[in-house]
Amino acid sequence: MKGDGRCLKLLLAFSILFQQNVNGGEVGHNHSLRDAKVTMRCIERERQALLAFKRVLVDGFNYLSSWGSEAQKQDCCRWEGVYCSNQTGHVIQLGLADLQGKMISPKLIELQHLQYLDLEFIDFNGSQIPDFIGSLTNLRYLSLSSCNLVGQIPSSFGNLTQLQHLDLGYNQLQAENLNWLPALSSLTYLDLSGANLSTLDFALINFNGSQIPVFIGSLTNLRYLSLSSCNLVGQIPDFIGSLTNLRNLSLSSCNLVGQIPSSFRNLTQLQNLDLSYNQLQAENLNWLGNLTQLQNLDLAYNQLQAENLNWLPALSSLTDLDLSGNNLSTVFDWPEAVLNKLPKLVDLHLMSCSLPPPPTPILSITLSKTNSSTSLAHVSLRNNHLTSPIFLWLSNYSTSLFTLGLSNNNLTDLIPDFNGNMSSLEYLDLSDNQIEGANPNSFARLCNLRTLQLQTNHLSGQLSKFVQLLPRCAQNSLEELYLSENVLAGSLNNLTSFSSLQFLDLHANQLSGKIPESIGQMSQLQYIDFSINSLKGVVSETHFSKLSKLIFLDLSSNSLVLNFHSDWVPPFQLDYINLASCKVGPVFPKWLQTQKHTSKLDISNAGISDILPSWFWSNFHNADVINLSQNLIRGIFTNLTVEFTYNLELHLSSNQIEGPFPSTLSQASYLDLSNNKISGSLSFLCESAYMNLAFLNLSSNNFYGDLPDCGSQLAALVMLDLSYNAFSGKIPVTIGSLWQIATLKLRSNRFIGELPSSLKNCTRLQVIDLGDNELSGSIPKWLGVSLKNLVILMLSSNHFNGSMPSQLCHLTRIQILDFSVNNISGSIPKCLNNLTTLAQKGNPSLSSIHIYDRSDKTTAPTIYEDDASFIWKGRMQTYKATLRLVKRIDLSSNRLTGEIPSQITPEIGNLESLDSLDLSRNQIDGRIPTSLARIDRLSFLDLSYNNLSGKIPTGTQLQSFDPLDYAKNPELCGPPLKKMCADQNEQTDLSNEEDKDEFITLGFYISLGIGFATGFWGVCGTLIFNRPWR
Repeated sequence: MKGDGRCLKLLLAFSILFQQNVNGGEVGHNHSLRDAKVTMRCIERERQALLAFKRVLVDGFNYLSSWGSEAQKQDCCRWEGVYCSNQTGHVIQLGLADLQGKMISPKLIELQHLQYLDLEFIDFNGSQIPDFIGSLTNLRYLSLSSCNLVGQIPSSFGNLTQLQHLDLGYNQLQAENLNWLPALSSLTYLDLSGANLSTLDFALINFNGSQIPVFIGSLTNLRYLSLSSCNLVGQIPDFIGSLTNLRNLSLSSCNLVGQIPSSFRNLTQLQNLDLSYNQLQAENLNWLGNLTQLQNLDLAYNQLQAENLNWLPALSSLTDLDLSGNNLSTVFDWPEAVLNKLPKLVDLHLMSCSLPPPPTPILSITLSKTNSSTSLAHVSLRNNHLTSPIFLWLSNYSTSLFTLGLSNNNLTDLIPDFNGNMSSLEYLDLSDNQIEGANPNSFARLCNLRTLQLQTNHLSGQLSKFVQLLPRCAQNSLEELYLSENVLAGSLNNLTSFSSLQFLDLHANQLSGKIPESIGQMSQLQYIDFSINSLKGVVSETHFSKLSKLIFLDLSSNSLVLNFHSDWVPPFQLDYINLASCKVGPVFPKWLQTQKHTSKLDISNAGISDILPSWFWSNFHNADVINLSQNLIRGIFTNLTVEFTYNLELHLSSNQIEGPFPSTLSQASYLDLSNNKISGSLSFLCESAYMNLAFLNLSSNNFYGDLPDCGSQLAALVMLDLSYNAFSGKIPVTIGSLWQIATLKLRSNRFIGELPSSLKNCTRLQVIDLGDNELSGSIPKWLGVSLKNLVILMLSSNHFNGSMPSQLCHLTRIQILDFSVNNISGSIPKCLNNLTTLAQKGNPSLSSIHIYDRSDKTTAPTIYEDDASFIWKGRMQTYKATLRLVKRIDLSSNRLTGEIPSQITPEIGNLESLDSLDLSRNQIDGRIPTSLARIDRLSFLDLSYNNLSGKIPTGTQLQSFDPLDYAKNPELCGPPLKKMCADQNEQTDLSNEEDKDEFITLGFYISLGIGFATGFWGVCGTLIFNRPWR
């Protein structure tokens, strides 16, 4: 659609030029007239104005070399992009593009005769549109699109009454009002795409709540109107239908809702209509049948639910149709409606439409009309419910198909043969299906095939045999082959015959053996991904000898040994390097010093036990992701002065890095430096006004001192882990400014004082681990009131006192509750039966996995998994992958009194997934609830060192625990303790629980006996007297 707007823009520009020539031949020297006789030189003040403009521009490609003050360059009318009037010598046109500049020079105000100004695609570095543009009142054509301009659109534009073309699209502009627009009554082209119109004066809002200004309806000469991505809300106003001269209308990505107005039926000259990415609805779309001139129709990703597509045949000029993201689940005849009635259709996009597989009768009718299209070139039917018969229909339909996308459907079994009608196919995407293989002739005739995507299917067998099915005639054309996430086995042989391959992705299969050295002869390769297989052997220089174009290399998660000479200089410059879990060390790979443009480097768990070379940081300071974790790399951070990228993601965990934390890392967004020997304080964190840091893990180092009191500068933090260091002092109040934080771990430090009440502002918290510190005071009530998303709450080994507040019962998602080793007194809250998550198998509310997705989308998201450490059966255990399955209550080593409350007795017996319950070393008295015996998954129970009494309830679970789990309860008796109960008739067995079932009476047993006798003889008697049944 943008391309069609460009065509209209060029036509309009030429029409303006033509009109200028008709009105007096004003246009002088253009590039085709450079050798003509010059009748008038340019005006000196205008020349000086242009030179001043040049001084604020960055001309990297010497585009403005003709501009200058030298004698041979005196005539500005001969300069590139400058056009003058033959009659007056005034500059009347200025057209520049693809430059950089500080601003639009105010000196341009001298060009008062300017009629045409085109500066599109000049990067003005976030400057504003100057007001003086509105004083160039002779302008008829003004384009400032894609110029990186910000701020308000000047209201002085209302002075440009002769303007016919105004393009301000794709900047970062705003408008508080557009009441100057009606003055531009001659406008035929208006593009405000990307401008923020959400701040428009509410006096301009239409009665139906739309933010599209009503006076746009007065611009009746408009042929092109684009308000895409303008942050508009509400409905499309009816007056748009009055702009009957429109050829192009784009309102995409505007948050528009409601019905598409029926007045659109009046736009009969419309050729391009784009309403995509809104929330529009339509009772029916029959009005579209009036728009017989339509060539491009884009209604993608709205809330349209079409019962039929009967209106489509009227659009016989349609070349591009996109209905993706709408509900077409009931349109069973879509092949007939969409394709057989649109003879000029070139591009078809019906992605995510819930398309059903066409019924056999409809498919048969469609198949009878073979070769009905000679124009259809691009088809995307991704993410629907289509089945394998769709192959047969498509292969008979078009003789000119170039691209076919059928990913994420219900295609199964073998890929059928593509007949000769598909011989033009260049791009085939069948990924994310259940395809099991291919027929011998499936691809044989696809001689022009360039891209084949079969990733994430059920392909099995030997890779070499599958490669033999690829078209021999495409050996010189196939450029991209994606077979990842299948179950292909065997070696990597037979690939080198495809000499044109540029992208080769085989990751996550079952490939084995060595990587053949012949791979190094595939000189066109740019992308290699062999990760997550069972490849082994040595990789040497020979494997890369001719791969000078390689930019992506992923050999991770294999048993490969990389063995290069120390002076090897690779022929490539890699953007992406992933050699994780390969043997790269023990020496740090020197060849990495030659890689100057790498954005991601991962050599984690690579067996490196060397000193980090001095060149490393300066060599990779522009990288987005660096992962050196799980090695034995030594080095010191001292005097690290390299400036890193703003969004650096750095993984250095589990090494032997020493020295103070370098302040140059403060602009990173993800830092994992855990398990090293880094020391010092974190006071430098307060030096930046705002930090982009989202994940910070400094656990298991040698940091010390107070935490810096500048939480507001760290407001982007989602995960903070400072465990196992020597931090001291109070937890700063500004920690409450971390409003996005989900995980907070400060375990095993020397923090003192009470929990800051500001922490209640961190309502997204799921994990709090403050164990093993010197914190004191009572457990705050606001923990249960404000932090209702908590799943893990660990305050063990501190000096908390007072009672457990009943507000903790509001933590219905809690999964691990650990208050052990404190001075908590009083009774256990009676409302703990509200902890409903502990009664569920698994935990749908907890995801211990956090996905860190870079804002610039330059690399794949990073996954961070929470973990939790606590004493389990006498040993400190750490849970990570299985964390979401752990259910634990630990209130041990406190001063709790009273009985286990009766209110939770019936509920605690229903905690089917509770793994661990530790109430030991308290002063709890009374009996053990008989319902505890019902917790069949309970693998750890410790009730020792209390004042419990009576018989241990009989049940397979409670008798299986060690007697030590009941020790030091003087009045407790019964198995597994050796101490027998004095009264053997004590009513504590499960068969005689306190809540007896009164239905089981003497009459019940009599009835049961009679029933059994009747049933027994009924069956056995039949067998005795009926010989065939025996």
